Amino acid sequence: QVQLVESGGGLVQPGGSLSLSCAASGFAFSDRYMYWVRQAPGKGLEWVSFINTEDLSTYYPSSVKGRFRISVNDAKDTLYLQMNDLKSEDTAVYYCARNGNGLGRGRGTQVTVSS
Repeated sequence: QVQLVESGGGLVQPGGSLSLSCAASGFAFSDRYMYWVRQAPGKGLEWVSFINTEDLSTYYPSSVKGRFRISVNDAKDTLYLQMNDLKSEDTAVYYCARNGNGLGRGRGTQVTVSS
């Protein structure tokens, strides 16, 4: 089973940018769709983007559309999330996952947006 490891989080000021990565454990993603989901303190999981790894079409909720960009490398073993114009409400633990409910997610990476 593919294991996922997220990295790239940190502390950033409002309006700043971060780039997250998610590495599969030496295997290509086997699912057609791969997701980034997040969990803010005291809240449930929320999907913030997903990508069709075959045709590379991407999807975003209105809360992040135009600010976040998901991508995958040619080997289909690393997923990325470029986050721009970050807001305090983006503060959360971010996970990559096999579906929007967080299936197969790793330990996540903390993103904190604060001045």
